[in-house]
Amino acid sequence: MTAQAPSPQRPVDLARVRRLWSPLAASWALMAVEMPLLAAVVGRLPDEAVHLAAYGGVAFPIALVVEAPIIMLLAASTALCKDWGRYLFVRRFMVQSVVALTLLHAAVAFTPLYDLVAGDLLGSAPRVQEAGRLGLQLLLPWSGAIAYRRFLQGILIRTERSQWVSRGTTVRLAANAAVLGSLAAWTDLPGIAVGSSAISAGVLAEAAFVGWAVRPSLASLRTAPASGDPPLDLARFLRFYLPLALTPLVTLLLHPLGSAAMNRLPLPLESLAVWPAVHGLVFLTRSVGFAYNEVVVALADAPGAAPALHRFRNLLALSTTGLLMLLAATPLAGLWFQQASGLGTFMAALAAAATALAVPMPGLQALQSHSTGLLVAAHRTRGVTEAVVVFFAVSASLLGVAVASGRVEEPGILVASLTFTIAGAVQTAWLALRARGLEAELPRG
Repeated sequence: MTAQAPSPQRPVDLARVRRLWSPLAASWALMAVEMPLLAAVVGRLPDEAVHLAAYGGVAFPIALVVEAPIIMLLAASTALCKDWGRYLFVRRFMVQSVVALTLLHAAVAFTPLYDLVAGDLLGSAPRVQEAGRLGLQLLLPWSGAIAYRRFLQGILIRTERSQWVSRGTTVRLAANAAVLGSLAAWTDLPGIAVGSSAISAGVLAEAAFVGWAVRPSLASLRTAPASGDPPLDLARFLRFYLPLALTPLVTLLLHPLGSAAMNRLPLPLESLAVWPAVHGLVFLTRSVGFAYNEVVVALADAPGAAPALHRFRNLLALSTTGLLMLLAATPLAGLWFQQASGLGTFMAALAAAATALAVPMPGLQALQSHSTGLLVAAHRTRGVTEAVVVFFAVSASLLGVAVASGRVEEPGILVASLTFTIAGAVQTAWLALRARGLEAELPRG
């Protein structure tokens, strides 16, 4: 478990990119199993449609929006924590953020503010809204655990010990599965309580494991010489981080936006009930593309990085898009949604159709991660936020037109899936435009 400092002078080839990416991709893929696993268990409990809709359409989207400001701590930690002084500065920011976001989560979950958010803003049906309240309350540890482990995972990636990231995710999934199975088998708790308790247990277990695994990296960082970069102060840090923090916040607002739109389009309950399964499968194939972002941040300024990163990006985009196409357009769709996810015949067919409309998303994610990584490595983070605002604007406009017209006859889940795919293509083009030429400007380690 000895930490070794990275060697930026060593040329980057495809094998080095793959070695750093593989554990991170495994981690994201394991996390992507979380939602289908929850859907499979909760889908076999009483009132499954209500409880799946409450989790996927209310509790989880609200928790994600609260968590949004700290999601990019992973990229920030990877890019900024080059010496002990910078580590301490970013750690202090992480702790302050955890306190603030946990208080915000509690305010929404345990006060009448919840009725405003879940009822008035999301338009949830009364039964779904009440079940979602319990789920959100049980998800209280979510933001704190995520902030802590993403901050420390950045240190692991910077010291090229990314294998510990995937091991931590294995711990998370094991804890999640154990709690899901035991509560479903031995208690009479409602599905939303079973699912939300398992998710909280998983993120807490992962955070504890990463806190243990990062110790050698911290010892190496403590004794490392100063990076030579200017010391971090609040103004410099906020110029770098605020655009990153706004990025997932705007993105995650789309989840409740999608819920609100589906509540107002045909087949609202069925659409919300299948959304966790659809989102989980699409996320599973996109997840390995998410992992590529931190790889680009870590390696972009190393010798020979550009051709190796470009080649790996293209292979990743083609393979992940092909995989989702295979899952959506063959009998595997029925096996996944009916046998694995426990959906009935009609809802499984609805989920397969929504997945088919999202087939381009994994390839788009690989392209987005490459451009985003270059922008973060060059400290041009404003371009990342611009692209997400474009994504939000396109999505909100298309969904708004669909709802306002009153003439849409297709189920809401199909409208949402097609909308997010179109918006993702526009976002990818914007990122590519903003990242053009950055590779030539990056200093070479």
